[in-house]
Amino acid sequence: MASAFDLITILGHTAGGKTAIAAQVAHALGGEVISADSRQVYRGMTIGTGKDHDDYLVNGAQVPVHLLDIRTAGEEYNVFEFQKDFFDVYSRLKEAGTVPVMCGGTGMYIESVLRQYEMLHAPVNQALREELEGKGLEELNEILGRYRALHNQTDTTTRKRAVRAIEIAVHMEASGEVPAELPRLRSLTIGISHERDRRRQRITSRLRSRLEQGMIEEARELLRNGVSHAKLEYYGLEYKFLSRYLSGTLTYDEMFTRLNTAIHRFAKRQMTYFRGMERRGIPITWLPGEASPEENVGRIVDLFSGGD
Repeated sequence: MASAFDLITILGHTAGGKTAIAAQVAHALGGEVISADSRQVYRGMTIGTGKDHDDYLVNGAQVPVHLLDIRTAGEEYNVFEFQKDFFDVYSRLKEAGTVPVMCGGTGMYIESVLRQYEMLHAPVNQALREELEGKGLEELNEILGRYRALHNQTDTTTRKRAVRAIEIAVHMEASGEVPAELPRLRSLTIGISHERDRRRQRITSRLRSRLEQGMIEEARELLRNGVSHAKLEYYGLEYKFLSRYLSGTLTYDEMFTRLNTAIHRFAKRQMTYFRGMERRGIPITWLPGEASPEENVGRIVDLFSGGD
């Protein structure tokens, strides 16, 4: 289908129903989904990451999805690797004439693609990090400004990111290595959002359902397979609090209450990040999660095909 857009991006807060909509849109257009979720890349982390495989079954047909279950639990995965993996899949789909539908809630992953972040796999420079220790964000930004401008200006919003940006800039200068030039993508970017009370209700209900489905046993299995409590903490949210419950640090009720609160806060941070993406020049068409999936899917297909 001819379109002014290179791909469709569907984003939104956790428990918003974006995966099912993305799968239905891909099915309607003969497309395939590319997941943009920082934790759904791990095998064995299904319930805790909200990897809803059933959502990819539409009218009896399995919608292909990429970048799920591509890493072993216990490994680390980052935005640099995601960007590379995304464009590998994207190139194959475009060559085949297939519509790519990127879907996820990890804002930095999505933005790295839509704004073509210049990225290198620069090694950790411990000596440089020690040299920068104690410097404030303003001073770090000043140091970064001495190097050539990077597309990823969000790297300067926190001290940790500014240090990493300097580390990359120093590596580029010393090695002469430059990031690969990425294609500029025309994305139809859709946001799915629920009003606050409805969002909170969906999050709590989904958490109860995932616990009933065996999320605690999933975490136990990860521990049995050699994933440490420290690594579970690293993966955050569900796994962080499940680790504390399984180690006896929290009771079940404490785990549920604190995890529920943490997910609510996470959803709020996701929406804050997406609004920031809009301010940084990425137009997002917001659709109400309260509308029927059929209505939202129809709207997205019309926008993509130029019908509206």
